[in-house]
Amino acid sequence: MTGEIERAVLDAIDDERIVAELQELVRIPSVDGTSAEVDVQAWCADRLKALGLAVDHWRLELATDDPGFPGMEVERDEAWGCVGVLGGDATPGLILNGHVDVVPGGTFDARIEDGVMWGRGTCDMKGGVAAVLGAVAAIVAAGIRLRKPLAVHTVIGEEDGGAGAFATLRRGHRGEACLIAEPTAGTVIPANAGSLTFRLEVPGLATHGSTRSRGVSAIEKFTVIQTALQELERERNCDPHPLLAHLDLANPLSVGTIEAGDWASTVPDHLVAEGRYGIRLGEPLDQARLAFEDAVAAACAKDEWLREHPVAVSWPGGEFASGLLPEGDPLLADTLEAVSDAGGAVAAVRGAPYGSDLRQYAAAGIPTLQYGPGDVRYAHAADEHVVLADVLHAARVYALLAVRRCG
Repeated sequence: MTGEIERAVLDAIDDERIVAELQELVRIPSVDGTSAEVDVQAWCADRLKALGLAVDHWRLELATDDPGFPGMEVERDEAWGCVGVLGGDATPGLILNGHVDVVPGGTFDARIEDGVMWGRGTCDMKGGVAAVLGAVAAIVAAGIRLRKPLAVHTVIGEEDGGAGAFATLRRGHRGEACLIAEPTAGTVIPANAGSLTFRLEVPGLATHGSTRSRGVSAIEKFTVIQTALQELERERNCDPHPLLAHLDLANPLSVGTIEAGDWASTVPDHLVAEGRYGIRLGEPLDQARLAFEDAVAAACAKDEWLREHPVAVSWPGGEFASGLLPEGDPLLADTLEAVSDAGGAVAAVRGAPYGSDLRQYAAAGIPTLQYGPGDVRYAHAADEHVVLADVLHAARVYALLAVRRCG
């Protein structure tokens, strides 16, 4: 049930402005590693300042030897952080987080048809960011005096490792709890599995294709490793965490690219394969790497050629550890109640198999979950879109949660 103050905040939500701001955000083509990542953070900083928040808008230090740095998969010459705080300088009672970088592809026209906005970033996750801004604007418009500050974190680089959230936390921006407005299709997500990118280099012995038996095909030897990886995936999915038990594969292992050979009539002497390795909830990254490397080494030991010419394993790209809301933390019940009181259906509680910035906030000791507009099935897709009614509902959820957590 909502009280007088909460009804005033809900009445102050400006649906038209939220939709207009979402269009503005989507039309900034903030693809990872481009100058538009800088532009979109400047837009967010200006908007938060206009709402009267105290804004920290700073240039990130991209060259770092910090062992906790999650890595990047694109090159950046410049990147910025943006944090806005409403209501004083104490520890915020709630952080509302959203990433403003997007993956390549798609269009940025933000066209609207039949209550749906189409374009890159509408779902993942500028719809959630627009809802966050709409919720904060309503609190300001209603003249609510918060007992605890409310913070907004907009970050870059989530798609390729999480450099923006890493820098934001290292700068000292903290809170008692965090909601990330990622697309969750009506569910509340208190846990993310993680992932690592692996690279395999398989050696062979080149010879003319007409004398194939004199050589060793790196492609044929890769099939030995692929079989071992399929068995490793089966083993790692036989007893999934209860929050991931609804998935057919809680911890997928997938080879995404293979490069081998330089001439059709030459037996290839080198193969490079890269892929994604799912990290189980609560599993340390070093332990997960060791399990993978041991599986490859065991497969090599059983093969006459690979025993003497073992496959090289390396780990390029970003690091996505898993993340989990502590059991019994009140943020989950508070969010579920806000979803219902804002007029939504009773939300399911499930874990997700993909990595996100949730794990960085959780690792910093900040209870964190995800709830936001859109369906992750359309993230990164050619038909990426978000239902505007879901964006507007999310704004109401965030407004209620913020008022209740920050009072």
